[in-house]
Amino acid sequence: MTDDTKAAGGKPRQSRTGLTSTGARKASAKSNRSRAREFALQALYQHLVSHNDATAIDEFTRDLAGFHKADAAHYDALLHGSIEAAESLDALIVPLLDRKLEEISPIEHAVMWIGVYEFQNCLDVPWRVVLNECIELAKEFGGTDGHKYVNAVLNGLAPKLRAAEVEADRASGKARP
Repeated sequence: MTDDTKAAGGKPRQSRTGLTSTGARKASAKSNRSRAREFALQALYQHLVSHNDATAIDEFTRDLAGFHKADAAHYDALLHGSIEAAESLDALIVPLLDRKLEEISPIEHAVMWIGVYEFQNCLDVPWRVVLNECIELAKEFGGTDGHKYVNAVLNGLAPKLRAAEVEADRASGKARP
């Protein structure tokens, strides 16, 4: 290594590509909507684990450091929309699982809720963006291979929930068959 690539103390400098050493996006590289998804994930996790009231969870989450940088409207939609539609979201997710829903990590469960909710209700967000954002959430907050599980389930639902968009991508060669 040359002196240019070393920081004080001889340690290698961290690349400024927008990724941390673990491959997760740095906070400065995240959009307001990405931040909204992170806060919604934390809130949904709390709901799944503690069954606390959505309003109480919402109030708590809004007081967390950095919330002011999140897209509050998107966060509201994800949190309240996912909780209100929990039964129908789970009904779509369960057929694609290889185990009981109760055996799924609450992080992966919440990430899948976010993905399915966005597929159904946030049509301004391309399906591939929804999928990628959910994979990133699962990588950052979930278990070691949880992102692979989230990817499989959401990739299985995308053709059903965003049929025209997925088909258009497949026809243009942008999506996996």
